[in-house]
Amino acid sequence: MTFLSYVINGVSLGSIYAIIALGYTMVYGIAKMLNFAHGDVIMVGAYICFYAVSRFALPPLLGIVLAMLVCTVLGVVIERLAYKPLRSAPSLAVLITAIGMSYFLQNMAQLLWTANPKVFPTAAIFGDKTGLGLFGGSLKISYVTIVTIVTCLVIMVGLTLFTRSTKMGKAMRACSEDKGAAQLMGINVNLTISVTFAIGSALAAIAGVLLCSAYPNLVPTTGSMPGIKAFTAAVFGGIGSIPGALLGGLLLGVIEIFARAYISTQLSDAIVFAVLIVVLLVKPAGLLGRQVREKV
Repeated sequence: MTFLSYVINGVSLGSIYAIIALGYTMVYGIAKMLNFAHGDVIMVGAYICFYAVSRFALPPLLGIVLAMLVCTVLGVVIERLAYKPLRSAPSLAVLITAIGMSYFLQNMAQLLWTANPKVFPTAAIFGDKTGLGLFGGSLKISYVTIVTIVTCLVIMVGLTLFTRSTKMGKAMRACSEDKGAAQLMGINVNLTISVTFAIGSALAAIAGVLLCSAYPNLVPTTGSMPGIKAFTAAVFGGIGSIPGALLGGLLLGVIEIFARAYISTQLSDAIVFAVLIVVLLVKPAGLLGRQVREKV
């Protein structure tokens, strides 16, 4: 039962990574930008939900919706102010800007909410019950774990249907293939990229709530390491691929939990990145990524 418990915990953690990785993979797939401030949007969403539920006594669902709205607006503002003027700039300039935006959000959070750790109100959101007992109570699954896994699956299915069946989804796919050609066909590229940032940021808010519900310590740097690991998951699965984000996130979560349990808690992060290096040596585009040939 211990082994099965580790698998479930790994899938739960991997589901959070997968939801975060979607923000990276969508933005890179369409705008060809690495939004390293995405992890800090997670932190902002967690803080908004924390204050909405703990300080203003709003219903948990309303707190989560409010966090999604704030993060959606924040994502669009970041794209318009920081990234839109740099679309034709060298990739290094975009990367430096993204890192600068990440530190800006962290320091703003510290000024607004202080650096003191806050305990996320998991019980207020998911109730006081410990969870479900299986196999005669020998295996317990928390409600946070169940909700996290189900939410990840629903988001993945919904996002896949959105990109395949809706007009905006098809516009996103067209921009991903060739922004210039898409613009010639009448697609509003600026609007499409803004919608992509908005969706990714809204998902970041959900991921922030789920992450802090499972690991209740909330500080201004809460989103930094999960953001880096989610980016690793996106690269692992094949950045630009929605199924790749899911696969990469789940594998990364399972590997991390098993590394903590059977090898070393201190070395778990190093093992995760070592596995990424090995995979990229064999498949440079990631597990489900496409190898793009460039004309010279």
